[in-house]
Amino acid sequence: MNKKHIVVVGLGGVGGYFGFKINQTNEDSRQYTISFIARGETYKKVQEHGLTLISPEHSNSKTKPDAIYSDIHEITAPDLVLICVKEYDLENVCSQLLKVINKNTVLLPMMNGADIYERIRNVIPDNTILPSCIYVASHIKEKGIVEHKGKAGKLIAGRDPQHFSENIDWIITLLTDSGIDLDFKDNSFTDIWTKFFFVSSFGLVTAKHNSSIGTVCTDPLQMQEATEIMKETERIARKKQIALPEDIIEKTFERAASFPPATPTSLQLDINSGKGDNELELFAGTIIKYGAELDIATPFTQKIYKELKAK
Repeated sequence: MNKKHIVVVGLGGVGGYFGFKINQTNEDSRQYTISFIARGETYKKVQEHGLTLISPEHSNSKTKPDAIYSDIHEITAPDLVLICVKEYDLENVCSQLLKVINKNTVLLPMMNGADIYERIRNVIPDNTILPSCIYVASHIKEKGIVEHKGKAGKLIAGRDPQHFSENIDWIITLLTDSGIDLDFKDNSFTDIWTKFFFVSSFGLVTAKHNSSIGTVCTDPLQMQEATEIMKETERIARKKQIALPEDIIEKTFERAASFPPATPTSLQLDINSGKGDNELELFAGTIIKYGAELDIATPFTQKIYKELKAK
């Protein structure tokens, strides 16, 4: 019997962390064929030296996949593709994947965003896509080296509403055997939107003021701005029939208060360092788009979107 072929597209903070765990386990078990896709300097470094993970979880911090490619078109017969790219690359990557996947290929996006599942579905209409969100504090230390801090990364994933009865037990086994903290549900959209509530509101407000998560929780103006963004997001989620708790806004602030007060957000760091590619569209763009589609006014999100665009 042929081994299942697992492909990890993107070796940034997320793909590097989860791809490392899957591949290192497989180096012992040899149950699967693992391929990594990376570009430029990362491709060269991993091809030559392997992928390095600096983490409190691992003493042996280097792993080499069965194959590493710089081009998605070099992949053959993938059974599972972990999509670990920045949101602004998503449609481009999916268009390329469309040419190499078969009808049984399962797609697992390891990305945080309320519209990720829909965006993949728009490009890849027929395959099984497992809607998910992730919690992991990891980043690229340098090309081919990923640094992870804090507690173990967590993956929340769910069944595809379009292919609900698809047998994906082998994927759950693969992830759990790899030591990944997996919470698998029939419906993961509540978790996806709960995470989106937090990252979008705090990301947008911290980016506007170049502040921190703690400041948004204590400064009256910033707290009010975050609350208004959450109210607009909540109206959208309820109209989309996402089952959110009644006190989602209070719960989001409680969660934020558990972070060290000086914690920045990735959008804040990207916007205020002048980085061209960032998550502004993933956060504000999604709220504005859904608002327009569902006839829900989003004036607070639109205002902050325009201010951040001007930066």
